[in-house]
Amino acid sequence: MLLLQGCAGGTRAPIEDRHNSSSTTSSSYTVRRGDTLYAIAFRFGQDYRALAMANSIEPPYTIYPGQRIRVAGVDTAGYTLVPRVTRPATRTGSESAAPTPAPVSPPAVAQPTRPPLKSARVPAPPPVAVAPAMPARPANAALTPVSAWRWPSPGPVVRGYSATVHKGIDIGGQRGDPVVAVASGQVVYAGTGIIGFGELLIVKHDDVYLSAYGHNDRLLAAEGDRVTAGQKIAEKGSTGTDSVKLHFEIRREGKPVDPLGLLPRK
Repeated sequence: MLLLQGCAGGTRAPIEDRHNSSSTTSSSYTVRRGDTLYAIAFRFGQDYRALAMANSIEPPYTIYPGQRIRVAGVDTAGYTLVPRVTRPATRTGSESAAPTPAPVSPPAVAQPTRPPLKSARVPAPPPVAVAPAMPARPANAALTPVSAWRWPSPGPVVRGYSATVHKGIDIGGQRGDPVVAVASGQVVYAGTGIIGFGELLIVKHDDVYLSAYGHNDRLLAAEGDRVTAGQKIAEKGSTGTDSVKLHFEIRREGKPVDPLGLLPRK
């Protein structure tokens, strides 16, 4: 969002970019009406699952107005999507240092000799079918192939991605231009509750990727809606900003990535 700061003497004030800024600097956030856990995670650049885990929130991640969500100090280091595998316990160093006592054999006792018996053949038990183990998906595996992504709206890129200042791209065009879902998914936020984005839609594509569409004039999808790739979900506008454009972001496990690295080349 572009905010004008204190004008004096007719001089135009400097412009400040408020995209991705939060409305609080404290270690917790108080849930407001219309918030979703996905939107709060998006606001603070967190993975929604790590945020849920840190606050003991179970799926489907229902939150309530007035609830306090811890957002600072959420441990996301090493948070991967590899399924947990139960492994047998291993001995500690002190336990393994103790030698295992050797078995003691009883004294040999002479046994009377008997004629050998003809051994009866015991049928072997039938083989037990074992399901092959599912290979663990690497933490950096993309669930949605890059070739499946599509551009969210027509128009030129008027501002590029910056990891520190502008964590998405701006696409110019005309008011009312169609805004489409870049891949199939579910709408997890629709509203104006995040400062700097105007009318905003957030779509969850899988356990890794979210996409966000800001500054729309009109939203055509609601929270909970399933959308398909290429489906019109909004109309381009200028809510929350000073010109018609689509602000578009992709988040991978809660962190912004450059959309141009995923979208097909024009």
